[in-house]
Amino acid sequence: MDFSGTWKVYSEENLEEFLKVIELLVKMRKDVKPELVIEQNGRDFTCTIKTPFCSRVNCFTVGKESEICALDGRKVKCTVREEDGKLICETSKFTSVREIQGDEMIDVRSQHENKSEINCSYLYKVIRRSKRRSITAQSLYW
Repeated sequence: MDFSGTWKVYSEENLEEFLKVIELLVKMRKDVKPELVIEQNGRDFTCTIKTPFCSRVNCFTVGKESEICALDGRKVKCTVREEDGKLICETSKFTSVREIQGDEMIDVRSQHENKSEINCSYLYKVIRRSKRRSITAQSLYW
């Protein structure tokens, strides 16, 4: 599956509760609909998330442990794998499963630190599809 393109969040479900559980800044994120630019070259990805407050660039290779930087500046180790056309990112705090359905990308996140499971989902609409190209940046916000 080719995830390359520019994606805009148009809907979020249960975001505020999820952010509280994983201890991210709720005020900074809850009213912002970020834009996500994904550049994919085979198993290598560069993801740039843009908001009015900041931009973050993260890189990873499917199957290898990477360090990513969240919008609040925290660094998190993760490993991304691909299963049935889905990208699955696992960190110590949450798991993210992204998949493309037509012109939409769905990102469902599940926290796994507390006994009660809290999930949230992001729905993205494609703004522009781009062709795969080489990746040179060295740093993926999920």
